[in-house]
Amino acid sequence: MITKVLVANRAEIARRVFRTCRDLGVGTVAVFSDADAGAPHAAEADAAVRLPGDAPADTYLRGDLVIGAARAAGADAVHPGYGFLSENAAFAQAVLDAGLTWIGPPPDAIAAMGSKIEAKKLMAAAGVPVLPELDPDSVAAADLPLLVKASAGGGGRGMRVVRDLADLPGEVAAARREAQSAFGDPAVFCEPLLEDARHIEVQLLADAHGTVWALGERECSIQRRHQKIVEEAPSPAVDDALRERLCAAAVDAARAIGYVGAGTVEFMLTGDGRFYFLEVNTRLQVEHPVTECIYGLDLVRLQIEVAEGAALPPEPPAPSGHAIEVRLYAEDPAADWRPGTGVLRTFEVPGVDAAFTVPAGGGLRLDSGVESGDRVGVHYDPMLAKVIAWAPTRAAAARRLRAALTGARVHGVTTNRDLLATILADPAFLAGDTHTGYLDAVGLDVLAAPLAGPEAVALSVLAAALADAAANRAAAPVLRGLPSGWRNVPSQPQRKTYEAPDGTAVEVAYRLTRDGLAAEGHDGVRLVSAAPGAVVLDVAGVRRTFAVAAAGDRVDVDSPLGPVALRAVPRFADPADLVAPGSLLAPMPGTVVRVETEAGAAVAEGQTLVVLEAMKMEHRIAAPAAGTVAELGVAAGQQVEAGAVLAVIAAS
Repeated sequence: MITKVLVANRAEIARRVFRTCRDLGVGTVAVFSDADAGAPHAAEADAAVRLPGDAPADTYLRGDLVIGAARAAGADAVHPGYGFLSENAAFAQAVLDAGLTWIGPPPDAIAAMGSKIEAKKLMAAAGVPVLPELDPDSVAAADLPLLVKASAGGGGRGMRVVRDLADLPGEVAAARREAQSAFGDPAVFCEPLLEDARHIEVQLLADAHGTVWALGERECSIQRRHQKIVEEAPSPAVDDALRERLCAAAVDAARAIGYVGAGTVEFMLTGDGRFYFLEVNTRLQVEHPVTECIYGLDLVRLQIEVAEGAALPPEPPAPSGHAIEVRLYAEDPAADWRPGTGVLRTFEVPGVDAAFTVPAGGGLRLDSGVESGDRVGVHYDPMLAKVIAWAPTRAAAARRLRAALTGARVHGVTTNRDLLATILADPAFLAGDTHTGYLDAVGLDVLAAPLAGPEAVALSVLAAALADAAANRAAAPVLRGLPSGWRNVPSQPQRKTYEAPDGTAVEVAYRLTRDGLAAEGHDGVRLVSAAPGAVVLDVAGVRRTFAVAAAGDRVDVDSPLGPVALRAVPRFADPADLVAPGSLLAPMPGTVVRVETEAGAAVAEGQTLVVLEAMKMEHRIAAPAAGTVAELGVAAGQQVEAGAVLAVIAAS
């Protein structure tokens, strides 16, 4: 029997495994980098061991340090979670060689699937349909469009779409760099790109006694940068006959490599019902909660029991209902998925029924790696949390999940929350009409638009100004019974300027008179009450409450009309904050991977000048307008902070 588990991972998945361990009475050990010293997963474990450094290569990817931590803390088993070392056969073998229990598939099975190139050959031999492999060095125009893929790892890293043969060398080089950074292996290959296909996967669970469960399929087609953001089970595109074929192929794949434990076989499904093998993820998947919900299982518990030698029942339980999961990322979809960093001042999701476990009888589940007050850095994946709704029907699950997202209070960092909420109400999504090109087909101009429209922004600005005035009154000294700033005759209106989410400056002018609120541009708006944290307005006879949270110059206003993040504009600019015209600023902290220009060079609008790496992804920084590079302030390998001047472009 396992007595203490070290989780060789961080954030949400570490907390997820700890939850099951607590339910089983199993001790827990966390590992943490310096960047994660204050992270929730490190605080929740019975013991935590520091891995010195910040970068994954120095910490969570150091198998020797992880095994040393297990020994030091007295752990007798290691759970790898997902990502990092979870699909590293050498690490799995090292865990076993150290006399510890490996909560995962046999190292030989991991090795067999560790190279996507070799995995496809094995699957073809087992009769599982596969796409042809293309050698990057011999690709012809007739092979386009194609997908460049990292041979090791997953999660969308090291993947590039190529539609023009001239782009192939650069995209292959970029894919190799990302693959090396994320997985320590630069090998890549190419395969045909299936346009408008669906990404379907089958959850497997196998024991060491010959039983293999196929726990239905998950639909994971809505993706950005080849990484999933919405997952559900079952798929709206799969009927009983197709499900039987998919599950049979997945079981054949598992038996072909002697699989034991939890794993997932991924397929691409075309509109005519044909499917092709993509890969086997020899680990627990990020999206495993949707399967847990509809089958009423704890997959982590089953992983642990299988690792202890237990036998599965001959058949799994029957599924029930529908579950949808969304991944909440610290990123801006409208700005080329730019990652967001900073302090997550508030993180609250309303109506959560269960955390890291299946809600009894249905409801809302939250698997989060963060809490209010945590800092979101640049070293790791930008996923903050997974929000899952389980209901009797797909429509009911989508409605419950959207309500949770729109009502969530997420302050301090930019997220993809509005995008996710909009997807859940999109007619194409509700009709089940999704595919891997869904985001492009509908358009980010539609999907990434803020939930709060112009009226909501205007009212939120007014509420922010009234809350600020209330805070000032509360803090002001009282002189002879009168608050500071009191006037007994009408005066000029109070004015306050905020920067709206789209970057425009919005000024609000108002006076509080004997007859109530008089705000320019807000006829018919009556003030009911104003406090530093909440303002209640009557808008044409409809009362609305605006929750206001201010921290420094950042003001977050939440209401049923939609969340609005504002920045208070100071009346007088600090000269130290001014930058030269034409300055190209770093949008986030990161490492300069490449500089693709030089001082004095002429550049075109939209031309890539600098490539930054942050959160394990490359981000291209382009010239905002045509001109000449007057100054170049960075070099490859340099670390930069958000707002750092990368270059100065003189207009041509």
